Amino acid sequence: MDIALFSPSSLFADQDDSSSEAEEEKPKTRQSYVERRHQFPGMELVIREFSFHQLNANLLWPGTFAFAVWLVQDQFCLQGRRCIELGSGTGALAIFLRKSFNLDITTSDYDDSEIEENIAYNCRVNGISPALPHIKHSWGDTFPEADPDWDLIIASDILLYVKQYPNLIKTLCFLLKSYKPRNKESAASEGSILSLPRPTFLMSWRRRIGKEEESLFFNGCEEAGLVVKHIVSRVYCVSLKKLQ
Repeated sequence: MDIALFSPSSLFADQDDSSSEAEEEKPKTRQSYVERRHQFPGMELVIREFSFHQLNANLLWPGTFAFAVWLVQDQFCLQGRRCIELGSGTGALAIFLRKSFNLDITTSDYDDSEIEENIAYNCRVNGISPALPHIKHSWGDTFPEADPDWDLIIASDILLYVKQYPNLIKTLCFLLKSYKPRNKESAASEGSILSLPRPTFLMSWRRRIGKEEESLFFNGCEEAGLVVKHIVSRVYCVSLKKLQ
């Protein structure tokens, strides 16, 4: 398994950080890639990965594979769902879920054309054409869809950038609190053996960071009016507080 050889906290500058003119004028280097075969439950996927990407979209992290295994075991939570994945990276998990369960899934990642183009490439080489719908969105910015109707939000290993927790929580709050179901039936049904609410956020987290840093995200969710539930192993569910 590849590992990142740099400090994640350095990838996102503080709001008061400034770049020199020389840095801003650096020409954009041509991206290089490597194709690897990855084993997912019941299938092998060919995934083109960036040799390096400044936003860490080049690697498949442990949580992706662990989440895939758990979703196969508890696939009832996917039935009848309309899904969006945050921090899709290479798109591998979304591609696996579409091929395995024909899941209605949209990929999403940082507002970066290279990421979008690479996900589309990986869709094609794995037999998904046209490519999965994709939304370019930097956490914390205004979301491109004013009326989100995804009742399942998923992500794996996206807690690497501690500085981005407030922005991630802001995006999550928008997707959960602004959710508008397509029809009354989908709004009323529970749709899974785990009785997951609609909408809900399911996240697998396998990367190693300090417990204190990890708690910053979960505490931030609760302070924002969300409920965090530890389901099993390293899978967590985040949903809206029910009105009493």
